[in-house]
Amino acid sequence: MPAVVPTARRWSGLRISKRALPYVLSLPALLVCIGILVPFFAAVLYSFQRYRLSQPWNRQYNWGENYLNFFTDPGFWNTLRVSLVYAGSTVVLELLLGLGIALLLQKRTRLNNFISIMLLMPLMTAPALAALMWKLMTNPGFGVLSYLASLVGLQDFRWASSPSTALFTVVLVDIWVYTPFIMILLLAGLRSLPTQPFEAAALDGVPRSFVFFRITLPMLMPYILTATLFRLLDSIQQFDIIYAMTQGGPGDTLTVFQVEAYLNFFQSTNVGRSAALLMILWVITYFLSFVFIKNWLRLRERARGEA
Repeated sequence: MPAVVPTARRWSGLRISKRALPYVLSLPALLVCIGILVPFFAAVLYSFQRYRLSQPWNRQYNWGENYLNFFTDPGFWNTLRVSLVYAGSTVVLELLLGLGIALLLQKRTRLNNFISIMLLMPLMTAPALAALMWKLMTNPGFGVLSYLASLVGLQDFRWASSPSTALFTVVLVDIWVYTPFIMILLLAGLRSLPTQPFEAAALDGVPRSFVFFRITLPMLMPYILTATLFRLLDSIQQFDIIYAMTQGGPGDTLTVFQVEAYLNFFQSTNVGRSAALLMILWVITYFLSFVFIKNWLRLRERARGEA
C-alpha cells in the first residue's frame, strides 16, 4: 500500500500539468504579442508629443501637431512620393522577372531544380551586405560594373552618387536580392496547378498565349497576390539597402519613410516627428494589407464556387 501512494500522487501531478499545458504552450505567443504591442503603443503616445532627446525638459503633448505639420511640409510629401515610387517599381519589376523565371523553370528536371536553388543565393545574403557589395561594384573609380558600363559607352556613370540615377541603382539592388523570393513562390504555385486544363488545351490545339492569359494566370492569381503583398509591405518599409548605399541621398532623393524616421530620431533627436512618420507608414501598410487580403479571399471563394 505505501508504494501505491507516490504513484497516485505522480498521476495527480500529471493531470494538473495536462490542464496547464495549453496555457504553457500559449505563453511564448503571449510574450511575443506583448513585445510587439508595448513598443507600438509607446510610439503612438510619442507621436502625439513634442519630444526631443536633446530637450527632455520641454516634453509635452501637442495632440496631433506632428501630423498636421506634415500637410504643409514638402519634405513629407517627397518622402511619401519616393516611398511609393520605390515600392511600386521594385514590386512590378520583381513580379515580372519572377514570373518569367518561374515559367522557364516550371518543368521538374534536375537542371531546373539546380538552377532554382542557385537563383536563391542572393536571397540568402543580408540586404545590407548586398548593398555594400553593390556599392563597391558601382564605385565610379574602381567598380567592376562601372568598368563594364564604360565598355558600352556609359562614361563616368555615377550610379548611386547622382540624384538622376540613385533610384535606379537601389531598385536594381532590390531586384537582385528579392526577385528569387517571388520566383520561388510562383514556381511552387505553377507546379501545384492541376494538369487537366492544360492537357485539354493541348489536345484542342489552343494557342499558348490563350492558355497563359485564360488558364495559367487566373489560376495563379492567388499566388501572385500573396507574393505581391509580401514584397509590397517589405518594399514600402525598406531601410537597409537604401541606407547602406546612399543614407537617403543624394540630398533627399531616397528619403523613404524608414530612412526619414531614422534620421529624425538619431540626427535631429525629434522623437515625436519620427514616431508620427512611422504611424503613417503603419496606416499605409495596414490599408494595403486589407485590400490585398480582401481580394485574395474573394479569389479563393470564387475558386471554391467554380470547383
